[in-house]
Amino acid sequence: MFSHVMLGSNDIEQSKTFYDATLATLGYKAGFFDEKGRCFYVTETGIFALTKPINGEPANHGNGSTIGFVANTPAEADAWHEAGLANGGTLCEDPPGDRGSYYIAYLRDPSGNKVCALHRYS
Repeated sequence: MFSHVMLGSNDIEQSKTFYDATLATLGYKAGFFDEKGRCFYVTETGIFALTKPINGEPANHGNGSTIGFVANTPAEADAWHEAGLANGGTLCEDPPGDRGSYYIAYLRDPSGNKVCALHRYS
């Protein structure tokens, strides 16, 4: 359904450190910078990107917005959560755990964006 997701960041290097660490726990390679200073994570199914806002205003998080990453197991979601806390992420919502037919771990990234790792039980 989606070709890409791009998040605003006020500190691309700090955000790259956070996402390199968290996405590595899910099996993804480190992001790379383009000539405009944007950071990209490219997979076979889509692109996740970080950028400073092009209008020159500070980046801010969307109230009510969440970006979710697929976790293959609850342990992978927990590793994602731990890596995020160790690399500039902050707690939000409840601790990682079961929520019906899902296992979910929530964080805020260094720019305040709400992100999660989600495992769907079969």
